[in-house]
Formats: sequence, C-alpha cells, structure tokens
Amino acid sequence: MSAGNGPELVASWSATMRHAEVAGEFFWRAVDESRPGLLPLPDAALFFAGLGRLVSGGDDAAGRAALLAVLGRAYRRMRLFTPHHLPIGDALIDTVARFARPWWSPRLARDWQRLYEPTILALARVGRRVGEGPAWWPGEVVDHDRPAPGIAILTVRPQRPLPVCPGQAVPVTVSQVPGRWRWYAPANASRPDGTLELHVRAVPGGSVSHALVDQVCAGDRVWLGPPYGIGLLLDPDPGTDLLLVAGGTGLAPLRALVEQVAAAPEAPRQVTLVVGSRNFMDLYDATSLDKLQCAHDWLTLVPAVSHDLENTEPEERGDALSLAVAHYRPGQEVYVCGPPAMNRTALLRLLVAGVPAERIYLPDEYESLHHGYLPQS
Repeated sequence: MSAGNGPELVASWSATMRHAEVAGEFFWRAVDESRPGLLPLPDAALFFAGLGRLVSGGDDAAGRAALLAVLGRAYRRMRLFTPHHLPIGDALIDTVARFARPWWSPRLARDWQRLYEPTILALARVGRRVGEGPAWWPGEVVDHDRPAPGIAILTVRPQRPLPVCPGQAVPVTVSQVPGRWRWYAPANASRPDGTLELHVRAVPGGSVSHALVDQVCAGDRVWLGPPYGIGLLLDPDPGTDLLLVAGGTGLAPLRALVEQVAAAPEAPRQVTLVVGSRNFMDLYDATSLDKLQCAHDWLTLVPAVSHDLENTEPEERGDALSLAVAHYRPGQEVYVCGPPAMNRTALLRLLVAGVPAERIYLPDEYESLHHGYLPQS
C-alpha cells in the first residue's frame, strides 16, 4: 500500500470525506452493532478518518508514518485484537460504499478489502511496540499569528498535559482535513500552562499546513498525536557547547533546545544559533529570538541571509551552513534542522569542515518511520 493506489480508491475516499462527520458516526454505529462498546464514540471519527486514509493511500511517506504513529497507539489504547479486525473492516467498507456511491463497484469493494487487511495488521504490529498512553490530545488554538507571508505561529493548549520534550515532534491534524496528519516540532520547552508553540509554513500541496496557516484561528480545535523522537534530543552532557543551525521553520525545535538550556539548573552552555533565510523578511521569529539573546549572555544569534545583500552586513551574508562552518569551534555539538535539501547536504559539509560525525545531529527522515510496517506498491 502506498501513494500509488488506484485513482478510483482515492476518489472513493475523498467522496466519503465530504461527509466526514456523518460518515464517522455511521462507521461507529456499524462497529457498535457488531461489537458493542469496542470503539469509544468520541474517538471513532478520528480513528475512522485515519484508517480510511491509510488504506486508500494518496499520501506521502511522512503522512503515512504520522498515521501509523497515531493509529498504532489508538489500536493499543482501544485494546483491539485480531478478532476485532473483521467487524472494523466490514464497517469501514460499508461506510465507504454508502458515502461514495458514484464510485462504488464490486471491483472497488475487493480493492478496499485487499488493502485493508495488511493495513490493520500493520497497526497491530505498531500497537505491540508503542508505549501506553493516549493516541491523541485535543487542543485549543489560543493564539494564531501570521509573522510573515505563508507562515503562522500557533499557540495550542492541550486539554491534558502532553509529555513532549524539546527536539521531539508530534503529529497534528485539524477538522478541515480529516484523516491527514503532519509532523510538527514544538518551538518551546515545557511551560507552566502546558501550551505548545507550532511554527507552520504553508507548503505547495500541503493541505494540513495550508489549513493551519490560512483557515485555523484562535478558538479552533486541533488534535496532537504522541510525541516522537526525531534525532534532535539534547545531549545530556551540560559541559558541551552547542552550534544550532536552522533553516526556515526548522528553527522551531532548535529554539526549544535554547529554552531547554535556559531552564537547566546547571551553568548554561555557550550556544550559537545560526538562523538562515533568503531575506530579512523571512526571519519570521526575530522578536522572540531577540528577547532570548537579550536575556542570556551565553546565547549568540547569527542571522544568515542568502539573497538580500543590500540590507545585510557582510558577516550576515551567506547560507546557514556556510555561516555555521565559519562559527564552528572544536568541541561543539552541532544540531541542524531545515528544509530537506539543507538537511541532506549538511552531513557532508560539516564533515568536510572537520566536525566529527558523532557530534552532528540531524532530523530523522519521517519517511523512514513507516518502513517494515506497510507493504509498498
């Protein structure tokens, strides 16, 4: 199963999601008639939307990995087992058949059945490996800021504490795009009020990112999945200085690491934060960064502007990795997070600059998180 599933399958699911709320209730009732109490009604719609999306495909690998992380935890949380697979599958297919009638056919029914079986088995395997805890946390958007074109900073308050650490990422979904989850790394360390700050750039074709940037507003609800380590957790050695290299909204998890250093009881490390952008307008979080730099004399902020030579000082000109290499000092731990192209080139450029491999931390590719669980077509 992959994004290469047939267009009829994807179209049948899209037709179903045009009636997402009613279809979710229909699915729950179909399951409950066969196995009363198996699925909690408040969670059934999220489970249904995610399961149908995972079966039908039409998503990229990172989206499938997010769905696995969420639905695998839901499988475990709901105490599902092999005997439950058949009634859930029947209910799923009956629901799609009802709400996608223009597309429905015996061949399409066989396709849904064929792809459902390996999907539910994948969820069972993930469910056996994930820890205990909720599959998702409802949250309220308490602030929505647009600091730059195409970028939003959302402050979200989960209804119950979400145990996320700086450098981790969480899957996020909104009601505007049911069944679609995307990874975001919070930009803050733990706060007394439990809120999380999410930095979102609207990317081409990104339905979740566009919803979060252009449609969601303060007071709206979002759902957050279980936190997942992505290779950016801070080395516990308090004596190690840090070089943090951010590109775009990859700044978020690195700013969280700065806040983690600030909150540590030990003497703070020396931290250099290089923030890359094409021009000064793209330095969307400048106010927060200036406040951090003014509050902590151990923090050095280095803007790296690659395409705006007229409005920059000579020491600020260049891409983030080039300026990071110029500021590197032996003994530093180097953390990099930015666009995929930047992440892919970072390792080689840092190694050539003399940074030991064991001191380089790069974000894991979310695409790899689903390997071994879902068959590929």
